[in-house]
Amino acid sequence: MKKQPSISDDPSLKDLVAILQEDYAKFPENQTYDIYADDVYFKDPLNEFRGVKKYQAMIGFLNNFFSQVEMKVHSIESEAELIKTEWTLNMTPPLPWQPRLSIPGKSELRVNQDNLIVSHIDYWHISPWSVLRQNFFSGKKASQ
Repeated sequence: MKKQPSISDDPSLKDLVAILQEDYAKFPENQTYDIYADDVYFKDPLNEFRGVKKYQAMIGFLNNFFSQVEMKVHSIESEAELIKTEWTLNMTPPLPWQPRLSIPGKSELRVNQDNLIVSHIDYWHISPWSVLRQNFFSGKKASQ
């Protein structure tokens, strides 16, 4: 039985994970977009599109619309062509009372043979409605 390559077996995949870790630490500032394929597929509970330019625009929107955007990464795992991350995205919308939004979730990133990310799918552990409610009921935990 052939063993699936792991991150420790593939130095270029290890480099890709290191870049992602650096990007998450400074998210949404100065992201590395050349690790994505030109036609990367992106999906989250609010968006679905193809193209690294659209991905850049979405990250730019987060950076320009919200303040105090912070991505806390809880784990990054990699095996073969799949990178999985667990994270919590925190940000403040431009409302006078400045509620703090918290979105716990995970990402699955598929990598092609050229070590470019060809698919980036985000899953939120709460509903978009729960995120919207955080704007008005800040005492609630993200899971409520």
